[in-house]
Amino acid sequence: MKRVDLNCDMGELPQAVTDGTQESLMASLTSVSIACGGHAGDSQTMKTTIQQALRWNLDIGAHPGYPDRANFGRLELQLPPKKIADSVFEQVHALARIAAACGARVTHVKPHGALYNQAATNGVIAQAIADGVARWSPDVAFVGLAGSLMLDVFREAGFRVAAEAFADRRYEANGALRSRKFEDALLRDPAEAGQQALRIVERGTVIAHGGMEIATGAQTICIHGDTPGAPAIAAAAAKTLRKAGIALTPLSKLLRDDPRG
Repeated sequence: MKRVDLNCDMGELPQAVTDGTQESLMASLTSVSIACGGHAGDSQTMKTTIQQALRWNLDIGAHPGYPDRANFGRLELQLPPKKIADSVFEQVHALARIAAACGARVTHVKPHGALYNQAATNGVIAQAIADGVARWSPDVAFVGLAGSLMLDVFREAGFRVAAEAFADRRYEANGALRSRKFEDALLRDPAEAGQQALRIVERGTVIAHGGMEIATGAQTICIHGDTPGAPAIAAAAAKTLRKAGIALTPLSKLLRDDPRG
């Protein structure tokens, strides 16, 4: 039986954390990556999101981004590697401390936004992220863009890694995510996102902008918590995958069983 982790970036929108929107997503997921004070999030949103994830038995990950709330961490910053490492360490450590107080543990780290996209092609930035996390703990997995340089850097730094693809994003022919400056960067239709998730698992590919089929080989599929209609998108992806006989499996279990990690 084929298996995949279905993850979501969370703790980024304070209202969604408390109005039920965020937790409604969790019924469809197996792991979450929680904003930890850089691009978004504070101690209360972290605590509430962790408590919600525990109720749904989800893997809990850290989602550090550039400390740039004004631009939601989606603006490329030119920070020295040490500053990136320091910021990542502070964010991951903050989430881990709150998780421990809640009786939970952080199982993975997934960079956010511009930090993620830059690390996909820039080894210096990827190494800085690895350095920051290693200062906190080497016993954690990294999630990164399938086929990207960042996975090689994280693996060489001694971390387990999980290749990630996206159900709710379009791709360029080179495997990069289509920039959000384009209107069609997001897949907002739940049925379309569900079919993309299914293709990622069954064929190991996505159809990029322009019609080219590109390989992903992903172990985890992401749905962004701030995508409009995210709960419906997540529900459609989960239903489509399960209907096809694919087992939704927490990331930590997949990595224990999968030698690629």
